[in-house]
Amino acid sequence: MAYFILHTGQHYSYTMDKVFFEQLGLPEAKYNLDAGSGMHGEQTGKMLAGIETVLLEEKPDVVLVQGDTNTVLAGALAASKLHIKVGHVEAGLRSFDRRMPEEINRVLADHSSDYLFAPTERSREMLLREGIDDDKIFVTGNTIVDAVSQNLKLAKSDVLKKMGFKEKEYILVTAHREENVDDPERFRNILKGIDMVSKELDLPAVYPIHPRSRKMMEKFGFNMNSSIKLIEPLDYLNFLKLEAGAQLVLTDSGGVQEEACILGVPCVTLRDNTERPETVEVGSNVLAGTESDKIVESARSMFLKDEGWKNPFGDGTAAEKIGRIVKKIRKS
Repeated sequence: MAYFILHTGQHYSYTMDKVFFEQLGLPEAKYNLDAGSGMHGEQTGKMLAGIETVLLEEKPDVVLVQGDTNTVLAGALAASKLHIKVGHVEAGLRSFDRRMPEEINRVLADHSSDYLFAPTERSREMLLREGIDDDKIFVTGNTIVDAVSQNLKLAKSDVLKKMGFKEKEYILVTAHREENVDDPERFRNILKGIDMVSKELDLPAVYPIHPRSRKMMEKFGFNMNSSIKLIEPLDYLNFLKLEAGAQLVLTDSGGVQEEACILGVPCVTLRDNTERPETVEVGSNVLAGTESDKIVESARSMFLKDEGWKNPFGDGTAAEKIGRIVKKIRKS
């Protein structure tokens, strides 16, 4: 089946873009819009105009978008307005928090799509409650399971040795959500909570810091405690290795919640809600919010937790299932 990749350029640094193509052996994007960063409207508008131009030229049968970024929203809108079939991968995820731009993107993308690839039955039920026709919904599992199972085998790096860490002797931290790091009080409390957890558990916390988070940290004049080791963003394989070896993960990322669940690493989510409630239900994750005392309490409860939970996100064949469905769509 012929296909091409349209890269909007929403992520454009080497460690958050090109290195993925290199390490994972991905084909080059046929188009790169170089949209860059900017206000949501400005960024989404650039993408929408650029994607529309490409789709008018290429005339594809189906456009697939995955996730909850501005890229996904722009892709779904551009295709649907041109009456091109849209398939949304990771459909039906809901946090019910409209402060999150990702939540708005998810809802709009789902309701603009013709085919909704839901990772779990819970996601399917969410879509049905919103009035989406059951015939449009396919429960496929999530491609993140495919990615973790395939790429963990490739992650042969000695990143732990280079950083002076041993497996299960450190905490991994990620925090980059707009509603967290753009709010000085929330961000300050998160950093304080991480420091307190590190000291209580007597484990260093390593924080591959997102460019947005570093920018806001500098803007607010925050000084880091010695217990938190800031490092530059890691490429996917090195991050996966670091994640798999952690004793505990503290994060506000939806994808990291899933990856930690799949890898058997206990997770504390630095948010009041999650679009991955399955992780909480199986016991791999707990919601801590952003108050420092609650972060410590949650970390204490997850520390040394038995990893005997069952991965709820599928068997690692989501991409194959989606591919088969798309082929049927093209023939119909």
